[in-house]
Amino acid sequence: MDVLSDVVASMRTGPANSGRTDVRAPWGLRFVQSTGATFHLILQGNSWLIPSDGAPPVAMGPGDAVLLPRGLEHAIADHPGSPLVDFDPEAAELTPGGDGTRSLLLCGTYRLDRQRPHPVLSNLPDIVHLPADPGRHRTLHTTIGILGEELDSNRPGAAAVVPSLVDALLVLILRAWLEDQSNCSTGPGWSKALTDDAVARSLESIHARPGASWTVADLAADVGLSRAAFARRFTEAVGEPPLTYLSRWRMTTAARLLRDHDRSLAAVAKEIGYTSEFAFAKAFKRDFGLAPGAYRRQAVLN
Repeated sequence: MDVLSDVVASMRTGPANSGRTDVRAPWGLRFVQSTGATFHLILQGNSWLIPSDGAPPVAMGPGDAVLLPRGLEHAIADHPGSPLVDFDPEAAELTPGGDGTRSLLLCGTYRLDRQRPHPVLSNLPDIVHLPADPGRHRTLHTTIGILGEELDSNRPGAAAVVPSLVDALLVLILRAWLEDQSNCSTGPGWSKALTDDAVARSLESIHARPGASWTVADLAADVGLSRAAFARRFTEAVGEPPLTYLSRWRMTTAARLLRDHDRSLAAVAKEIGYTSEFAFAKAFKRDFGLAPGAYRRQAVLN
């Protein structure tokens, strides 16, 4: 079981929405608050990301990737002082600006479930900036390079290639950030959880079989640790005890099954370890504020 892929799949609620942005200086784009996660790829040229909260602008160059996981309002421009126009996510291509130096960007949003975000998402900073670095994150930056070629050359098949690469980028960006954190952080966090062999193996077990009757002793035995040592190690890495995380993941799995499949409530309850549909419905409503049936109907409407 690939835990990171499983987590991202649980967060996604639909396809990414993106637009090619071919601009010449001076230019500036304003992005309003988004219900998803906003992303930017700098394919050619240089630009500045300008937070709306007054934080210092962030310089970005070719090959850089930026993710704003909470979709906060911000702007991107060739210079912090350039005039801004609103970004239109429905436009296939945007061409604001003058006749100066050219920049090519891909801007868009990932649709994410924010009702009960997974810790991988909620623990991210407001701005995740991954500068181009020939020695790091080769898969991410190779993918960005391919996207740049596809968008700039308009070759046959680009309409099929680009959406697939954009979908893959969310995992690549998260993986790159987690790898960076694992090299500089000693505190709790998912970078540590996914690189600690015992914790990672227990997470794989939980994700592979969320409906199993797991106990802390079972999980500890699976990774060759005492109950106390495992519970301490898991909690330090993940930020919550094993059974608390198990309960969280069961409800996250239930939400995905309700949203993306037409299984009966009884089948969903059984898959995540509930023998009673009533007990499942009560637990689900406590976590999401909606009964399972109402949550499914709302997901269909959205």
